[in-house]
Amino acid sequence: MTIEIIPYDDTFASAWDTFCAGAPNSTILQTRRFLGYHGDRFKDASLIVMESGKLAGVFPAAQSLSDPQSVISHPGVTYGGIVHHGRLGGLRMIETLTDIAAWYVKSGYRRLQYKAVPHIYASQPSQDDLYALFRLGAQRVRCDLSCSIELSNRRPLSERRRRGLKKAQAAVILSSDPMLLGELWAILSQNLARKHDASPVHSLEEISMLRELFPQQIMIRCALIEGAVEAGVLFFNSPTVWHAQYIAASEAAYAVSALDAVFDAAIIEARQAGARYFDFGTSNEDGGKVLNDGLYRFKSEFGGGGVAHEFYDLELMNER
Repeated sequence: MTIEIIPYDDTFASAWDTFCAGAPNSTILQTRRFLGYHGDRFKDASLIVMESGKLAGVFPAAQSLSDPQSVISHPGVTYGGIVHHGRLGGLRMIETLTDIAAWYVKSGYRRLQYKAVPHIYASQPSQDDLYALFRLGAQRVRCDLSCSIELSNRRPLSERRRRGLKKAQAAVILSSDPMLLGELWAILSQNLARKHDASPVHSLEEISMLRELFPQQIMIRCALIEGAVEAGVLFFNSPTVWHAQYIAASEAAYAVSALDAVFDAAIIEARQAGARYFDFGTSNEDGGKVLNDGLYRFKSEFGGGGVAHEFYDLELMNER
């Protein structure tokens, strides 16, 4: 079987997304529909993997904004990696990653930054790429810690979360109305500006557009107090995982533990929907070197445990 690497262009967009829809290690983040919202923000360097003339894999990637000699899989999303249906396992994955590295060398790049897909996002075991990275001499340069619940084997709720849930259920009304997105975004933006002098990665316009593109995967769950949104979560969901992409709460919401009610209802809904995991997201700062332990403990008290998000660097001039 012959592996061929082809640079992506827009003529492959439909075939790419159709391929991702059936891949066990793909979510909406690797689709062209999602990546397309970035527009011209990044110089795309995505690749198509062909095997004996048939589409065997896709690799979303773009040039680093800070280092034009580095390519990242993908700088605009949380994780990337080689998407495949299982044909690129074992030695074929080593061959594929070797060929991808060689293609980038010929294109003038000196480093590949690889954001591995966390195992919970795959519907079938798909970590052949991690072994291939090891074989090619890649170094793990970052590790973030997420907190996730395995919905069929959930750890007990902490006593503090039990008390918070009881208080919240008496004080809030829950809603999944997507029309509340603007109110939720206002709270999120205010919190980030006040606490971190920052703003959400996605603007309200961007997240509204993405929600329209993925209405079944991107959804909100809010807590209302006296008719106004005071807390909520925006989810990016996949067949195996409900993922809390954004979490926000006002001072009034914190006073009544409003997020406890939002998370409790969403966790129940995720299990009923057939998801395997409920992912609260990472709690890291400074490139993974700092763990916000208070935030991580808050998440873990709902019955979750740690899931690693791993990042690798492959020096392309030394690939073997």
